[in-house]
Amino acid sequence: MGKFREEGDAMKLLVINPGSTSTKISLYENRQVVFEENIFHDAPELLKFAHVNDQMAFRQGLILRLLEKYTIKPEEIDVFVGRGGSAYTQHEGVTVVDELLYQDTVDAVGGSDHPAKLGVMLAYELGRIYGRPAYTLDPTNVDELSDLARLTGIKGVYRNAQFHVLNQKAVARKHAKSLGRRYEDCNFIVAHIDGGITVNAHKNGRMIDGNVGAGGDGPYTPTRIGSVPILPLMDYIDAHSTDDVRKMCSRAGGFVSMFGTADGNAIHRMVEKGDRKAILVWQGMIYQIGKMVGEMAAVLHGKVDGILLTGGYMRFQDVIDGIRDMCAWIADISVYPGEMEQDALAAAVFEALEGKRTIHHYTGRPVWQGFEGIDL
Repeated sequence: MGKFREEGDAMKLLVINPGSTSTKISLYENRQVVFEENIFHDAPELLKFAHVNDQMAFRQGLILRLLEKYTIKPEEIDVFVGRGGSAYTQHEGVTVVDELLYQDTVDAVGGSDHPAKLGVMLAYELGRIYGRPAYTLDPTNVDELSDLARLTGIKGVYRNAQFHVLNQKAVARKHAKSLGRRYEDCNFIVAHIDGGITVNAHKNGRMIDGNVGAGGDGPYTPTRIGSVPILPLMDYIDAHSTDDVRKMCSRAGGFVSMFGTADGNAIHRMVEKGDRKAILVWQGMIYQIGKMVGEMAAVLHGKVDGILLTGGYMRFQDVIDGIRDMCAWIADISVYPGEMEQDALAAAVFEALEGKRTIHHYTGRPVWQGFEGIDL
């Protein structure tokens, strides 16, 4: 481990947040943002890489060039923090990124291969190179599902936890605070809408159900196929391959399949110009999001303290209006544009280092161990 900061020195913390269409990088010094950049990647740029892991050098290069742009030497950074996912399921909270978590993330032992995993991998690698600690918070594989949400109609096949946990929980906590309440005492439906889309039922501080966004479940998105009936999907696989479909679940489906791009701004311009195909596809996405919100309202038995819309697509007023038109009868709808992920990652790790939060260690075992005493 290299020399850590001297007592009283400012602490520099680098937050690394890779997504399916972006890389977000932020540098904090004693909780103040020094810089924050969000770099968009269109699908063809990332599809050059056969596997998500193959993007490591590309994304690490982006980070090092940004640090150089802001005249920050990587060895000056005290802590590396990365968004995560793809290991075995985890509990919420701050977790040390150690060799076990790193390797299980590389190997995607949790069954999903979403680009969020690169946050953990990059934080670990940079920490190893420069002798610094690495942490993650609320990765995509936090598992709080109810048993009923896990079941499918195939014995031994279960729905897994794979959501935008980090941003959803940050937004839900902020909204609960605005109501003068605790997140743990509220029921919310939170929809994260961007390159990927997940819609979840939050019951008393736990994400008990939602669509497996990068697993062929829920609304289609700029990069994902969403839910597709099994029989036509099998016909598609017969004419293509399982690898093609796996890629379309997280990187090459949705807008990419239909238009060859994941650029929402470009597609929306087509909508504004009256392109019939673009209008149909855009409205279909909104329709499927609204339908998913309705499903989560049923999960919460109609006891919903608020519907919270968040993510990059909140820049499109017609997305907000379309969901309001379908779902405003369920509960009040509040909009949180963009994401709170960078600040959430930084604030939680600062608190953990100050002894105000528990720091967890990855166990290498799934949170859920099966239905106790039941052969399913």
